[in-house]
Amino acid sequence: MEYKGKVQGNTIVLDHPTDMPDGAVVRVIVCESEPNIAPNSQALSDLLLQFAGKGSGLPDDMSENHDHYLYGTPKQ
Repeated sequence: MEYKGKVQGNTIVLDHPTDMPDGAVVRVIVCESEPNIAPNSQALSDLLLQFAGKGSGLPDDMSENHDHYLYGTPKQ
């Protein structure tokens, strides 16, 4: 599991609360900087939209009953 945070006065403050018990052994890796995301890069949703509607040979009710076809659950 990975947590992000910052050092404040010789204390590591995590960005989000955790359920780690007191005394938990942790490993700290110092990152030089945050990864840069190009300002003109596409959002993930835009990247995934290029695949929308590309499925072929699927049942007509696949979107409604995908669990049935994937896992064998009863149809909706």
